[in-house]
Amino acid sequence: FCVLSNAEADQIRKSKEIDKGLNREKTHVKRLVKILLLGAGESGKSTFLKQMRIIHGDDFDAKAREDFRSTIYSNVIKGIRVLVDAREKLHIPWGDPNNQPHGDKVMAFDTRSAKMVNGQVDRQVFYEYVVAIKALWADSGIQNAYDRRREFQLGESVKYFLDNLDRLCEANYLPSQQDILLARKPTKGIHE
Repeated sequence: FCVLSNAEADQIRKSKEIDKGLNREKTHVKRLVKILLLGAGESGKSTFLKQMRIIHGDDFDAKAREDFRSTIYSNVIKGIRVLVDAREKLHIPWGDPNNQPHGDKVMAFDTRSAKMVNGQVDRQVFYEYVVAIKALWADSGIQNAYDRRREFQLGESVKYFLDNLDRLCEANYLPSQQDILLARKPTKGIHE
């Protein structure tokens, strides 16, 4: 029969605790699923990850939704700018010539200005452009340009967000899951 000192018994107990911890970690790592998503730009890699997060993981909390709100505001401004530019390049007349100043206003928006925070549009800045954006989206010339979108590059979600502009402007607006899925934020680098 073997007698252990207190120090030796302590070491054996600590060793067993470490072994249990390593086994738990090993089990966790075995269950961990890793995927590598490859594809061309705007092919849906980030959207797929957002869908997986919504379906299987943690839904987006209020902070994440607030971050997406700025992304959505940026998407709206960029989208309406593309439409105004396309209307001009396709030689489509304004439905209402009084919308020219609204077009000039959104085209003068500098995406690299101090109005942008980390490449995103702040809520107050967005509100400065809402009247112009609404008038432009209602203009038949812009609608004609939208109908010819196959002739230029326009994000798929632009119509969805422009059609929902009133909801996006509500004081307590937080993006829905659908809004988050349709929000376009260029991915840079590797995400884990």
